[in-house]
Amino acid sequence: MNLSFHKLAVLGQQLFASTVMPASSTETHAPLLNAAQLAELIRRTRSLQTPYLREAHQRHAGDLRSAYLGSGLDFEEARLYQPGDDVHDMDWRTTARTNKPHIKIYREEHQPALHILIDRGPSMRFGTRSRLKATQAARIAAMLSFAAAAGNTCIGGSIWQPDAYMLPCRNGETGAMQLVQAAIAPCPPLSSAQSHVMRPFADLLAQIDTLLPRGSRVVLISDFRQLRATDQAPLLRLASHHQLQAIQVLDPSEAMLPNVGLMRFQDTASEQSRWIDTASHAVRTAFQQQAELHQHELHALFRRMGVHLQHCMTDADPFDLLQEIA
Repeated sequence: MNLSFHKLAVLGQQLFASTVMPASSTETHAPLLNAAQLAELIRRTRSLQTPYLREAHQRHAGDLRSAYLGSGLDFEEARLYQPGDDVHDMDWRTTARTNKPHIKIYREEHQPALHILIDRGPSMRFGTRSRLKATQAARIAAMLSFAAAAGNTCIGGSIWQPDAYMLPCRNGETGAMQLVQAAIAPCPPLSSAQSHVMRPFADLLAQIDTLLPRGSRVVLISDFRQLRATDQAPLLRLASHHQLQAIQVLDPSEAMLPNVGLMRFQDTASEQSRWIDTASHAVRTAFQQQAELHQHELHALFRRMGVHLQHCMTDADPFDLLQEIA
């Protein structure tokens, strides 16, 4: 077969194996997680001892320490009086000691906010071991949201798919269940026509940045295969305005091409297919090198934004990831 290493490298970033055992129509239109699986995820998540006890940024009344200064119960500091300050907040002791007017500043107590973006695009509807990438993304989202719910966090999210939509912020387990139900909804393969109507990622990022209060915690769960140069500016704005985290979900075959002999690949966007001899050491080496280069560039992109990119394979336990970032 005449296929240059360059073409194979590009192909390896876009094509997905069609030799995986096909699922029945009933399976492809079933929820990604059943009730028992979801219950087990919730049980394990609740076993964590320290679920996201971080400073809150959502400007709603609550019990957690806020990143903002203002009115509240916890005294933070005394500072010099400025025109427009409320005289009721005068710190008379400091004023008398320094002979300069000072006022008291308190730490506001606000409710934390968590917004999770879940990628359910064409490349996420793929998996060769254990589960689809979209299923692993749903498991991660479920564990993150229920861990945050323990602190009465206001939880919302965005679902990126052909009919992309945002979920409003809701308190505690109500918000967690709302997000999880959207994340585990049936996720059948997309046709090329459906793939082409995907909302631009940059538009969704800009909407999230506009609608969320400054300082919200935003988690992106995606394989980032669809990331384009036009997405970098809104990503940078999002990172500068909010606490941004990025979790990359990958299938093991995307890091290293398995040796299964002659194999047919199909491009989920164009629906074109071709055969590749995966038994060839040269082919597998070229694929792995290109995959490593792609990962290096992706990590460098997020590093420039001050965002740590974490990854989770489809056959890994997302509980390990949760313990790492909790």
